[in-house]
Amino acid sequence: MRAAAIRAALDRPWRHGQAQDLRGLTIDEPLDLSGLALAGADFTGTRFRAPVTARGARFDGLSWFSGCQFTQADFSGALFVNDARFDGAGFGSAPDFRGAEFRGIARFDDALLPAGGDFRDLVCFGNAAFARVQGDDPDFTGSEFLGGFWAQSAQFGGAARFDGTQVHGRLWLRGALHGNRPLKAADFGMVFGYAWT
Repeated sequence: MRAAAIRAALDRPWRHGQAQDLRGLTIDEPLDLSGLALAGADFTGTRFRAPVTARGARFDGLSWFSGCQFTQADFSGALFVNDARFDGAGFGSAPDFRGAEFRGIARFDDALLPAGGDFRDLVCFGNAAFARVQGDDPDFTGSEFLGGFWAQSAQFGGAARFDGTQVHGRLWLRGALHGNRPLKAADFGMVFGYAWT
């Protein structure tokens, strides 16, 4: 499917209960969704062989990128009005989510971040789920997780940054590593609520 056709299908008003079925595609062209208000989309299992750019985009409906493969992904400043799913996604280069806002959950369970990622200054109102993530050195500096942060068995590189990060609600760090040591609540800027380590 061509990038222009995908953009045209998503650049329309969102209707409750409706989503574009874009599962399992292979997209070889750059896909630029920057600044658009987008209808719901299910990209589960899609391979993006060229950059995906959604700077400042507003995802009004489904935002499902489960199991996707990204060559390059820029979601900086994006607004996800509903739950956003990136579980099992693989990122070939460091994804950019700086300043993004997640009004539902932000699910990154089992994601592969071999080059780290920019998660600075984002806000997540629902639970942020990073269970079993394998990520080199993602940077969460200045982010705020109002629905808690779940990192069961996550593996972050030793240079991953959590300073200046606020976690409200539960902080679940059982089995999580920060380099070759356990990830601790003390690695975060501020933690309000219970922490399980």
